Amino acid sequence: MAGVTRDETAGILIPAVSMRGITKRFPGVVANDSVDFEVRAGEVHALLGENGAGKSTLSNILAGIYRPDEGQLFLNGKLVELNSPRSAIEHGIGMVHQHFRLVQTFSVAENVALGLPGRFSKREAEDRVAALGERFGLPVDPRALIWQLSVGEQQRVEILKSLEREARVLILDEPTAVLTPPEAEVLFETLRTMAAEGRSVIFISHKLDEVMAVSDRVTVLRDATDVGVVEVSETTPRELARLMVGRDVVFNAEDTLNRATVDWERVVLQTVDLRANDDRGNPALNGVSLELHAGEILGVCGVSGNGQRELAEAICASRGRTGGQVLVDGETTIGKDPREMIRRRVSHIPEDRLHTGLAASVSIEDNLVLKAYRAHPFSLGPLLRRRSIRSNAIQLVEQFGVKAPGTSTSTRLLSGGNVQKVLLAREFSSDPVAVVAASPTRGLDVGSIETVRHLLLEAARRGVGVLLITEDLEEALALSDRILVMYEGRVAGEVSRDEADLTELGLLMGGRSAVGSGAQQTGGSES
Repeated sequence: MAGVTRDETAGILIPAVSMRGITKRFPGVVANDSVDFEVRAGEVHALLGENGAGKSTLSNILAGIYRPDEGQLFLNGKLVELNSPRSAIEHGIGMVHQHFRLVQTFSVAENVALGLPGRFSKREAEDRVAALGERFGLPVDPRALIWQLSVGEQQRVEILKSLEREARVLILDEPTAVLTPPEAEVLFETLRTMAAEGRSVIFISHKLDEVMAVSDRVTVLRDATDVGVVEVSETTPRELARLMVGRDVVFNAEDTLNRATVDWERVVLQTVDLRANDDRGNPALNGVSLELHAGEILGVCGVSGNGQRELAEAICASRGRTGGQVLVDGETTIGKDPREMIRRRVSHIPEDRLHTGLAASVSIEDNLVLKAYRAHPFSLGPLLRRRSIRSNAIQLVEQFGVKAPGTSTSTRLLSGGNVQKVLLAREFSSDPVAVVAASPTRGLDVGSIETVRHLLLEAARRGVGVLLITEDLEEALALSDRILVMYEGRVAGEVSRDEADLTELGLLMGGRSAVGSGAQQTGGSES
């Protein structure tokens, strides 16, 4: 195998990366507790764990961003100290972060060349990027400006940056979060090519099916320590999930909860030719029409940036509408004030849960009454009734399984899963007729995902209409009764849950129709 180091005297293979007894502490938190982690040359090695398990800290130590308090790091059998990201790069370690670190106004070639030693012409930089892209199956125009690229193409640029710097170890943090299924398959093929050339690939993901598809081995972290290393060929998604959370996990909430019976006669939420602009004033919604029925989960899919966020915000009146209508239970809304939609019992779970959905610096108990603090029993005239507010919080924290030191805890101190549970507790406890949920499980660990999906199904069973806006196609297929696909601010097609498949949805997300499929063109598409 290319790139493998062998100890000739002992006759054994030396790992490309060996982290031994790694401990990292932050104020009040042990992020890594004597973690052992090894990666071989020529393998794709997945790193799994719940939010807060220590994955990001461990990968940031390997990337030179953090320094461990205890422990040792060996590269190809040699003890090294990585004092900075530059030091890690010099030792052949590259990292592709969830949030890309590219200069938007520079070209692809300029971004890849930025920081490289030596001098070479613009043409030379473009030729090197083109050759590297062809070699690893990462096609991208070297002359294109970053802001002109899709998020999937921008990710390719980040990978090319590491490869141009001759990285022998590449860390990818949740790399498929911004990709369509076809783009994810291209990425997986690239990772396999890199491993075949002897590189070590560390693949951080919450998606167990992806781990099973692309990885050779898996290291699982739980409660800041490593709890197991398994060969993918010898395990299952359920076994990996059990290692992650320390208990059996229900993968599909329908295993324990009957699917709701949809009332197709009652439309609880409707948009007619809805239009809205993005943050720059450019058209983001170009005539979206949809109907959400009582007890229905209507999935809305699409690659990020195709109008999904604007759709949720325009419906809930947190974004101005430039045209069209939104009706709740058949009655037209004005759409100038979010309080109107609250009065109409439309709940909103925004994608930025901590900064848009909640007040980060405010306590759990105050966040739980943000939309109702003026009403009985939480206020008496101009005065807040703290006892009622606290009693409400204690009840909801227990009901929704929020883990926190107390209800007076600042929300920003909670893990991602518990932040989302606080938001769901507030929105579902308000007796809604419809819930607009934008990426409700994004970034959550498998245990929290299970909880959130169960809550969505339970709401539908009670007759609530759920508009589920998600980039996770498998989530849409698992939960939705119908699925709409958005492309360039329009509804590109509609498929029923029974007829949908990942290939068809992926084509629609890319603006193409699957020939002979069950997809219907609908809702503002142009002929």
